Amino acid sequence: MRRCHDCGKPWTEKSQPEIYAACPHCYAYLHCCLNCRFFDEYAHNKCRIPTTEWVSDREKANFCDEFDFKDDRDSLDKTGNTASQKDAKAQWDALWNKPNKGKKK
Repeated sequence: MRRCHDCGKPWTEKSQPEIYAACPHCYAYLHCCLNCRFFDEYAHNKCRIPTTEWVSDREKANFCDEFDFKDDRDSLDKTGNTASQKDAKAQWDALWNKPNKGKKK
């Protein structure tokens, strides 16, 4: 589900938000870097697409053609992992971690 970067309330429209669309709950801009799935604090220009232009205020509406409203699956948790990364790690751990039967420490 798509959520506002500011208040976290769901945005239920099917299409991408218009450039000056605002969250109906907190009135934050929706078409902004902080709501984009390509936003990355540590990437060049803070975007995973290297050809994007610099945006000075990430919370304000912008005219980026690459904007794609991020889904919860794209959101980072407090450890910096996406939900899909956490799922993959859990599956990896389940595959390779064997229970310690009868072993003493």
